[in-house]
Amino acid sequence: MSKAFAAVDLGASSGRVVVGRFGDGVFDLDVVHRFPNEPVRVGGTLHWDILSLHRGMLDGLRAAGPVSSIGIDSWAVDYGLIDSSGALLGNPVHYRDSRTDGIAARVGELYPVNGLQTLPFNTVYQLVAAAGTPQYEIARHLLLIPDLLAYWLTGEIGAEYTNASTTGLLDVRTRDWSASLVAELGLRAELLPPVRQPGERIGFFNGTPVVAVGSHDTASAVVGVPASGSDFAYISCGTWSLVGLELDEPVLTDASRRANFTNEGGVDGTFRYLRNVMGLWPLQECLREWGSPDLPSLLSAAAAEPGLAYVVDLDDPVFLPPGDMEGRLRKLAGLPADASPAVVTRCILDSLALAHRRAVRQAQELAGREVSVVHLVGGGALNELLCQLTADACGLPVLAGPVEATALGNLLVQARAAGVVQGGLDALRSLVRETQRIVRYEPRTSGGPAAWQAAAARAGR
Repeated sequence: MSKAFAAVDLGASSGRVVVGRFGDGVFDLDVVHRFPNEPVRVGGTLHWDILSLHRGMLDGLRAAGPVSSIGIDSWAVDYGLIDSSGALLGNPVHYRDSRTDGIAARVGELYPVNGLQTLPFNTVYQLVAAAGTPQYEIARHLLLIPDLLAYWLTGEIGAEYTNASTTGLLDVRTRDWSASLVAELGLRAELLPPVRQPGERIGFFNGTPVVAVGSHDTASAVVGVPASGSDFAYISCGTWSLVGLELDEPVLTDASRRANFTNEGGVDGTFRYLRNVMGLWPLQECLREWGSPDLPSLLSAAAAEPGLAYVVDLDDPVFLPPGDMEGRLRKLAGLPADASPAVVTRCILDSLALAHRRAVRQAQELAGREVSVVHLVGGGALNELLCQLTADACGLPVLAGPVEATALGNLLVQARAAGVVQGGLDALRSLVRETQRIVRYEPRTSGGPAAWQAAAARAGR
């Protein structure tokens, strides 16, 4: 007899509710509801429309029908503040908002404690920017986005570990909040709720258990990587590309810090040793600016363009904000004024493949581990040109898929908590390999490593 579970999976541009059914070696997925995630700028501040996301989640859960449990995952770092009555104090601020500009430099070095890549929007910098505001001063609890939505379902306060590990306030060694760091920064320790682990029951929504999963979407996506063994790198590719390795211990060397690699908590006590790479965000913004042209036709035209003709460092912070993405690309890549959308697209995808190449190589060097294959999961797995270019750039086979790796990882943790599936990450991934479509891309020899090395030099990397 099969059992069904509901995964609420929120991305930076859309959300969905996915039902997974387990039974007799079968693992079926059904996306029962999709809804947009559209930020709103008010008074010069960019916010998430959290009430719209809550409505979309509830609509999806109604469409899901009876399930054995519910799990929620989303992007990291952003949060809502709750007052003493349990009310939300304003819409959460979007990580692309400019309020954290210059904060990281003012705060100083935190890597020895939190092991995190310095990103201007990390929660710790958002809190430093918010300190002293009326909302911050009267708040009772800080809840990251999945924990906020779970609170609205269950009334229970907590902070799921994998997402809490991205805030910059968790001690990477103790895997709990760093009281000394919070005190040093002059932040309010009482805002931080108790940390809970993936697989723990949070509470109930209309009689249905709500279970903590890897609530940082990358943590769930890594669970859904169909790897066999440990000699793999992963790329969770969507709006961002999260590129790295799964390790048993963090890497806290000075070389790791200088390379801006992060040690985020994973499911089953693992560490996600990775770099945040800009991902498909520049292409998504260009598509919006171009009026949403047919993507398959555009990618086909881009594939016909000469490779590595124009490249740029996509990790440049200039590409982080929305607006005039094509203009910034043209300027920094030296694109001609009459460059077609196909040429701009090829520039973006060649540059993203270069960023993947750099991160995979550095991760191996810094962690002292060699890999034999790259698993590319998430929406980027549908982009055949990007998958092939990543294989070419890395000089390694790329196994693309599953596209729904995040929802899969979310569902697998729920199913294991319910006793429907057994075992560790190897067992969970074996089920993914047996039930999901994976496409293999072998690196092409044309051009070879020298061409990619020369392109990397031109991009400043």
